[in-house]
Amino acid sequence: MNESHYCPHTPEEIAEMLSVIGVASVEDLFAPIPAELRAKTFNLPSGMSEFETFDRMKAIAGDNTQGVTNFIGGGFYDHIIPAVVDHLSGRAEFYTAYTPYQPECSQGTLQALFEYQTAICRLTGLDVSNASLYDGGTACAEAAMMALRVTGRNKIVVDGCVSPFSRQVLKTYLFNQDVEVIEIAPQAGLLGRAELAALLDDSVAAVLVQNPNFFGSIEDFTALADQVHAKGALLIGSVYPIALGMLKSPGETGIDIAVGDGQSLGNPLSFGGPSFGFIAAKKSYIRNMPGRIVGETVDRNGKRGYVLTLQAREQHIKRHKATSNICSNQGLCALRGLIFLSSVGKEGLADLARLNRDKAEYAKAQLSRIPGVTVLPSITFNEFTLSLPKNAAGVVVALLGSGIAAGVPLGQYYKGSENCLVVTVTEKRTKKEIDTFAKELEVALCN
Repeated sequence: MNESHYCPHTPEEIAEMLSVIGVASVEDLFAPIPAELRAKTFNLPSGMSEFETFDRMKAIAGDNTQGVTNFIGGGFYDHIIPAVVDHLSGRAEFYTAYTPYQPECSQGTLQALFEYQTAICRLTGLDVSNASLYDGGTACAEAAMMALRVTGRNKIVVDGCVSPFSRQVLKTYLFNQDVEVIEIAPQAGLLGRAELAALLDDSVAAVLVQNPNFFGSIEDFTALADQVHAKGALLIGSVYPIALGMLKSPGETGIDIAVGDGQSLGNPLSFGGPSFGFIAAKKSYIRNMPGRIVGETVDRNGKRGYVLTLQAREQHIKRHKATSNICSNQGLCALRGLIFLSSVGKEGLADLARLNRDKAEYAKAQLSRIPGVTVLPSITFNEFTLSLPKNAAGVVVALLGSGIAAGVPLGQYYKGSENCLVVTVTEKRTKKEIDTFAKELEVALCN
């Protein structure tokens, strides 16, 4: 390839630049890339104007959707995002802000994060929150690490109904540590409580549960919290924030540390990210929380101000001495979560939750009428598990041809569940879309 393709410099200028960095040719810069992985040609079109380029990009992006109706959940959800979320979070002072090390220059960012922490505390019914984490999976792992530090024990018991993605992250976090992770097999889509009771002893630091769980089932963990606390362990609860518009808060059920993924709070799906994780806990555990915490104070003139608080400098620069190696927060995504919660309000969140539940119940009724299809008998929110007379993965592929993303096949995560499918119905799904889904599913099962 002619070197002039790489930049608009003359051959002499290119040769001089290469000599400065000690490389004989431009091709040598790409030597670490195996030949079979290199692009033979970039096939770039001739230059276009800004407006032509934008139209072209929109056309390409349109090929990604193909009019698919989304019934997939499993931790990431297709919710409506109020226009105010994009409008406010896109302001330059938020969109480009970074770490607020200097509070005198970062009061806007710090106040936004403080308000975010307040919103998470109110949502979860717990005392303290940090300024966000990477995602729901790392939030589960960080909560387990907190429990290990608080109790001084070395065993984590995990409900097998917790998201398999979060369980994998937890195992990765603890892989090289002297910690035992024990998983309890699901019992008809619910926590195996008898097995848990047999495992609870003085070596258990925490029990991790999820509500609603990966099957979509809802459980009340109030009695479990008492049982866990009686053994000196902590109860960690992974929660779906939209469901908290209807369900008891983690604080009401005795959960010590609540975690979850904030994608459903005003963040788009975006092919899997970015999002943010949230974590909240009882006040007595605040010094064991990971990441950063924003506190409210007053300056020397008595005016209200905000600062990073309750964390040593080692949290940022000496990771071997840190409470956690996480020190960055997902500030922009967390801000979107705050704007979302502020815009819908307490009553609006309850209405949104009821709409999700009601539409899911309608879908359950329609789908269960199909011959051979049964719904896992449990209380659910907006996700539920179907048992099909065919392999669920094959049915999903067939329905994609009809423009329907039918759900999450369970066979790849739970042995013996190859015919099970988790379906999600959010407020965005219409009656017509649900009816079409039921019709197309019946056709797919008959073929």
